[in-house]
Amino acid sequence: MLQQRTTERGALLNEQLQTALNSRVLIEQAKGKLAERRNTDMERAFTTLRSYARAHNRRLADVARAFIDETEHLPGLSSGSS
Repeated sequence: MLQQRTTERGALLNEQLQTALNSRVLIEQAKGKLAERRNTDMERAFTTLRSYARAHNRRLADVARAFIDETEHLPGLSSGSS
């Protein structure tokens, strides 16, 4: 029983770490795309994405995915304006 719990906890931890890694990859891709579109640095691109996510009460990874995939209109991000 103890070993089963340990195995389950390990599986849960692995799943959480994979989710975090996937989110980080999305955010990095979105930063690069935004930095290129706006001809700015990665730090400013990250700040812009984070501010947008906070202002719209959204998870940063969800905003990043929508921006990369262009699956939804993101006013202030989708356009080329700063």
